[in-house]
Amino acid sequence: MSDEQTALFADLPEILQPSAGQAWERYQQALHEAGLAPPLEPGLHRGLIKVFALSEFAAGLCAREPHLFADLCRSGDLFRAYRYGEQLQTLAHRVLDVGNEAALQQVLREYRQREMLRISFRDLLHWNDLRQTTHELSWLAEACLETALGMLSRWQQKELGRPCDAEGRDQSLVVVGMGKLGARELNYSSDIDLILAYPEEGTTRGGRVQLDNSEYFTRLGRRLINALDAATAEGFVFRVDMRLRPFGESGPLAMSFDAFEEYYQTHGREWERYAMIKARVVAGDRRQGAQLLETLRPFVYRRYIDFGVFESLREMKQMIERQVARKGMANNVKLGAGGIREVEFIGQAFQLIHGGRYESLRQRPILKILQVLEEEGMLPGYVVTALREAYIFLRNTEHRLQMWRDEQTHKLPSDAAGQARLALAMDCADWQVFSTRLAAYRRQVDSHFRQVFAAPQGETQTEASGHTDLQAVWQNSLDTARAEQILHQAGYQDVGEILRRLGELRDSYACRALSAQGRQRMDRLMPLLLGAAGTTGSAGAEADMALIRVLGLIEQIARRTAYLSLLVENPIALSQLVRLCAASPWITEQLSNYPLLLDELIDVRSLYQLPKREQLQAELDMRFQGVDEADLERHMDILRQFKQANVLRVAAADVTADMPLMQVSDHLTEIAEVCLQRVLDLAWQHMVRRHGRPPSLFDGKPCDPGFAVLAYGKLGGIELGYGSDLDIVFLHAGVAETVTDGKQPIDSTVFFARLAQRMTHLLNTQTTAGILYEVDLRLRPSGASGLLVSDLEAFRTYQQAEAWTWEHQALVRARKVAGDERLGEGFAAVRREVLARPRETAELVREVVEMRARMRSELGSKNREEFDLKQDLGGIVDIEFMVQYAVLQWSVSHPQLLEWTDNIRLLETLVATGLLAEADGAALADAYRAYRAEVHRLKLQAQPARVPADRFVAERQTVQRLWQAWLGS
Repeated sequence: MSDEQTALFADLPEILQPSAGQAWERYQQALHEAGLAPPLEPGLHRGLIKVFALSEFAAGLCAREPHLFADLCRSGDLFRAYRYGEQLQTLAHRVLDVGNEAALQQVLREYRQREMLRISFRDLLHWNDLRQTTHELSWLAEACLETALGMLSRWQQKELGRPCDAEGRDQSLVVVGMGKLGARELNYSSDIDLILAYPEEGTTRGGRVQLDNSEYFTRLGRRLINALDAATAEGFVFRVDMRLRPFGESGPLAMSFDAFEEYYQTHGREWERYAMIKARVVAGDRRQGAQLLETLRPFVYRRYIDFGVFESLREMKQMIERQVARKGMANNVKLGAGGIREVEFIGQAFQLIHGGRYESLRQRPILKILQVLEEEGMLPGYVVTALREAYIFLRNTEHRLQMWRDEQTHKLPSDAAGQARLALAMDCADWQVFSTRLAAYRRQVDSHFRQVFAAPQGETQTEASGHTDLQAVWQNSLDTARAEQILHQAGYQDVGEILRRLGELRDSYACRALSAQGRQRMDRLMPLLLGAAGTTGSAGAEADMALIRVLGLIEQIARRTAYLSLLVENPIALSQLVRLCAASPWITEQLSNYPLLLDELIDVRSLYQLPKREQLQAELDMRFQGVDEADLERHMDILRQFKQANVLRVAAADVTADMPLMQVSDHLTEIAEVCLQRVLDLAWQHMVRRHGRPPSLFDGKPCDPGFAVLAYGKLGGIELGYGSDLDIVFLHAGVAETVTDGKQPIDSTVFFARLAQRMTHLLNTQTTAGILYEVDLRLRPSGASGLLVSDLEAFRTYQQAEAWTWEHQALVRARKVAGDERLGEGFAAVRREVLARPRETAELVREVVEMRARMRSELGSKNREEFDLKQDLGGIVDIEFMVQYAVLQWSVSHPQLLEWTDNIRLLETLVATGLLAEADGAALADAYRAYRAEVHRLKLQAQPARVPADRFVAERQTVQRLWQAWLGS
């Protein structure tokens, strides 16, 4: 070589210079023989020499086809990044004159060679980042698939006719890309994993012979695979792997959508869920393909949090590790410890576990998933940063290994030249520097992988004596005396009863019906549970009760073994379960009836940190993301799960943190109000889609939606308790004799009546997720015999002319909680007008006293040894009636009594106005709070609101004294 040429090679490690020089000479000779001029830019000379040193494939291709590089330079394609669709447009132009499959194969292979040379050149010189390289490789595969499928489909239709469904509608093939192709993460020498499907069964029409669609599309699929996979003089386009299709290699090459759905519902395995995460339509009918993938979404993303994924992926990783050890692949950057697969497993584990709830996790590229995990707080930022940097380094390493000979390899080189090549390709000074960086990244990945996938019941724990002893107790392999001794040491008191309860669970149908996997999960869980419950509180009787309650729950959920996995995989969730069940049988019952609530035990921060109204609204919005507007059942389930989860949070904070009564009611009330507003929104959207919008006026001006929900009783008084019904009334501002403006118009009053009916249906219909709220509509004008919805004027007329005094008492606690703001203001004006009118004192006293006596007679305790906190003399309802009497009696002269609907602030207002002595007001407020706090406590203990008659004696006497002072009876 000349001195000038020698200078071009000076940047290369000495060991690479000879081979690079020989490649350069061969290229120069090829250019001369082809009559082509070499690139003029000196920078391109250096770039080519570096590429030749790093890629034997590129050097050989340039020597064989010197026009390729010249074309890339001349067209400018070498010097710019591609956009999506460009390759498809180029290929479409190149195949215009192609008339047979042999010619198609040649065009595809020649184009593939050109593009692989371009991509390798830009990648090795760091002109493309990892994302651009993987996208361009994936776009290339899609372009080849789409082009080949289009040509082959046209040719086959001419030969065999059109595939049609039973109604004669045309059918077309859908090509689903799996793995890295589906995620647009294709590597340089990837296989492409495909699945083929078609929408409907049927037969061909217009051909020489009639074929079933299955045979037609099987033939088309074989031709498509051959067009890309067959080895010709020009090589291949992409190796095609069809083993991920239903039933694998033994399954049909192409299946109908119905057959696909049936397969995954009936036969789908855990590893297939993992594979389907990245599934994407890459060629064919994309609209139909999107519908297919949507039908499979529930198989991939479960509605509940499925911690069985950890176990499955852990087993898959162990299988890979055994394979790596057998084949000596410790230096495999994909499958070895800390390799690419571990990063993917981390991201995809969270997708499978939480993807049913978080739509943001239903994406394919791993780097996007890592970003979401950080944004959602599922992984710390420093972990995501470490995984992202490691993944990019590992994937770039993978590409540079494969670009050497266009081979599908992931193994680090052991020879000096190969090591020097890879170090140079990765911008490292030498092999030692590269090895150090690689080892650091792999250690980080492996460490985070093991933290995510660590089995809580690992070998060390399994061998611990306490765990082993409790395992033996559960499996009934010890004599009674020894088992009782172990349970006593573990913290239990009535050990004989505990043994009996364990035996009942072992012998229950739920346990006997467990699969082998379910039995294994149960056997892992029970020693952990026995250990956790034994340390509850001060142990002894408290530990006994905690365990007995949890055992009942375990029997309820045993057949849904994903929940057993959740408790095994999350020691914190297990400890919270024990803690809450020990504190409250009501919470235990909620968890037993709705096991989805177990998901809430995972994150202690969110379990005990109660969200504000804005956060509740944001959470509900997030849960509804991506849900089909027409999927009523899903809407109802989401609302129920949202309500149950947030009520559980309130109860958990209540029983563990001694939350003040008023805060408990505030939170429960806000949950109900958020739910009511969403129910109104859903019902409104449904009605408007069907019938259009009704014209609504308030004070002669349009209002929207012209409908409001009024809350009475505990909801109106911001005093909601656990399991409280909702007393609600519906109002509308409709205009008489008007109709809606939709394609199916109906009378406006009918529209609002149906709107209210739909709301009621959404609220109190029993589904598998329970009911949202029991609804009581009897406080509407004329009660159960009245119209379901009243307009504001009719409501005003009824309240002024027909309502009973007890209805005005109820109005004291009424307020608007959802719907139109202006209509709510109109209701508030009517409420003030009705409550503040003058009343004759003696008549008011008589009616209030008579109604209270009737209620006490019907609902009070008949047992002198008990005090009913709500209905007995001196109880909650007496205080409420006193406050309501005061508002009706004195708001005409003290309008500030109309500002509030809750009893405590009304009592404070009575004190502030001088109508009630400060000491008496404080005593009534204290009694009211004490009673309600006890009602809450008893509800959480699943007990009626009654206490021994010797409780709250002073409070009852105070209430009775003040009742006598005001009402005289």
